Amino acid sequence: MATDIQKLIGTSEEDEDEEMEMDVKEEGDDDDEEDGEKHVDATSMIAGVDGGMPTRSSNNNRFQQHHQIQEQVGTPGGGGVRRCRPIEEKERTKLRERQRRAITARILAGLRRHGNYNLRVRADINDVIAALAREAGWVVLPDGTTFPAKSQGPRPAGVNSAAVSSQMVSPQTPASLKGVTSAYRSSGELNACNMKGVFIPSSSPYDLPSSARSQNSSIVGDGGGQTDSHPLIGGSMDNVGDKQIVDMPLKLPERDYSNTACIPVYVMLPLGVINMKCEMVDPDGLLKQLRILKSVNVDGVMVDCWWGIVEGHAPGEYNWNGYKRLFQMVCELKLKLQVVMSFHECGGNVGDDVCIPLPHWVAEIGRSNPDIFFTDREGRRNPECLSWGIDKERVLRGRTAVEVYFDCMRSFRVEFDEYFKNGNISMIQVGLGPCGELRYPSCPVKHGWRYPGIGEFQCYDLYLLKSLRKAAEARGHSFWGRGPDNAGSYNSRPHETGFFCDGGDYDSYYGRFFLNWYSRVLVDHGDRVLSLAKLAFNGTCIAAKLSGLHWWYKTASHAAELTAGFYNPCNRDGYAAIVTMLKKHEATLNLACTELHMLDQHEDFQEALGDSEGLFWQVLNAAWDVCIPVSSENALPCHDHVSYKKILDSAKPLTDPDGRHLSSFTYLRLSPLLMERHNFMEFERFIKRMHGEAVGLQVYSN
Repeated sequence: MATDIQKLIGTSEEDEDEEMEMDVKEEGDDDDEEDGEKHVDATSMIAGVDGGMPTRSSNNNRFQQHHQIQEQVGTPGGGGVRRCRPIEEKERTKLRERQRRAITARILAGLRRHGNYNLRVRADINDVIAALAREAGWVVLPDGTTFPAKSQGPRPAGVNSAAVSSQMVSPQTPASLKGVTSAYRSSGELNACNMKGVFIPSSSPYDLPSSARSQNSSIVGDGGGQTDSHPLIGGSMDNVGDKQIVDMPLKLPERDYSNTACIPVYVMLPLGVINMKCEMVDPDGLLKQLRILKSVNVDGVMVDCWWGIVEGHAPGEYNWNGYKRLFQMVCELKLKLQVVMSFHECGGNVGDDVCIPLPHWVAEIGRSNPDIFFTDREGRRNPECLSWGIDKERVLRGRTAVEVYFDCMRSFRVEFDEYFKNGNISMIQVGLGPCGELRYPSCPVKHGWRYPGIGEFQCYDLYLLKSLRKAAEARGHSFWGRGPDNAGSYNSRPHETGFFCDGGDYDSYYGRFFLNWYSRVLVDHGDRVLSLAKLAFNGTCIAAKLSGLHWWYKTASHAAELTAGFYNPCNRDGYAAIVTMLKKHEATLNLACTELHMLDQHEDFQEALGDSEGLFWQVLNAAWDVCIPVSSENALPCHDHVSYKKILDSAKPLTDPDGRHLSSFTYLRLSPLLMERHNFMEFERFIKRMHGEAVGLQVYSN
């Protein structure tokens, strides 16, 4: 009889170990329902083993035993009852689990790669669903309870407080859960479960940061009576048996930015706010958005003045009509203006949603003389911007490239003279290369480059090759007048090339000569254009934009920086010459990588051996060492508290002994996504922190 009972209710140790390793988590599994039914059957048979036909007494005992078994199964560490599952069923369960895990792995890879979701390495489908729900603005508690973030209704029933207090809590926990208590009702059960406290969310999902909310907890103390409000603590107390749960927030680690330096915040306008006819695309819609920005004390906006629009049809003929109307609208709202003189093509790069080519007459010249554009080793031309080799060559209808830039800037200065005199235009950022940045177009997506490729040198047009040969002859080694032949291709890795690998030719005599020349061409180009910009915009701050090419920063050669013109290997400071040149013209450095170090810990980025945080601080300290102001902008879309906190920490370094900080920050960019209520509320709090204002963050201590 005992053997029969064991067959009915027991499992072998091997079966138990195998089932524990399965770790199946899918909801509504049919096996769970079958388990529940067979537990009841097994319990019924246990009750009737010794007594034959069951009596009323045996029925009572049976239900008591059934209740005890259910408690054992549901209690951590309890010796629950298991059923014996057929081998075929186990194999089917294993197969289903493998299929689920394979699908989950593909979903995780896609979300990490294309959506920048920060999911843990061993995430399961529950983590995926929770991440998507939070992205949609919902709150997901650790036990799976999900509800809208703005809900103020009654708190969800049956929330296990012990589980909540032992796990990381959603960064959007609402006020409706305040005062949630444990499901246990006696001090014995409290002691048995070793419950130290109960998680208490903040009073509003916007009052506390995610890091602070996850550390909020309750204190268990002796006491009795009904739920009461403590006049000194400011929380509430709930009774659980003979213990008292006190809603008492602990001291928050969040940094308080009130009374810190005020850093102006600008918002970059959409790329296509002005069309190719130099007309405003949607003036009424833009006006509404500008009024909303003004309501949260944004300091101003940044707008691109595209060379391909204002001088698009004939050399020396400028059309500023759309920009006149735009500037008038901005200034009537008492917003400041930062203007970018964009001498590059828009379209084809990450984040570009419109296409604005170089002026039509420049493209015509390029068809007959393609060497006015940057060229790679294979002879592929890049019409994104003009080669720096023609800065002094009169190949643009009798003008040099530098003269063309100066004429456009001078026309802008004359056309908008009143805005300069009234101080409405606070800064002019001068485009110096692709994307308006001072760098070579070494990573063109249109030529097949993909992250984290090292890129290619862009010095093979006739004019730059002529300069290289001249420099080699002056050095006394005319055979050095060529580009490297072992530097790989756009998507190569440093260790795959003879030039960039450890101990490679980049550190040879020829390599050092070539990289010195290549980087000097970059600095000289910036020097020439900024000297004329300073002349055109005398009395107004001018700026140059520098990008943060952080991948392969942890290698010896820093290959991605070398192909872009930054001679910054591990044994040389490649940014000192650039900031010295900017200091000469009293120009501001605009550095675009403040929040990129959030990505360094992501598994898809670790293979690139990047360190955007290290790069950011190297460039920042180089600029501050020569006492030039530094502004910044985000390189990636930014809508959450964590990203804003990273920007704030970089903008206002806590440990800097001289109290230095960024001179301004530009948010990239105005969009319908930013205008969504939840995202805009986070943005408003970010602006207040950048301005050094209090944002209602209350800090408590024990």
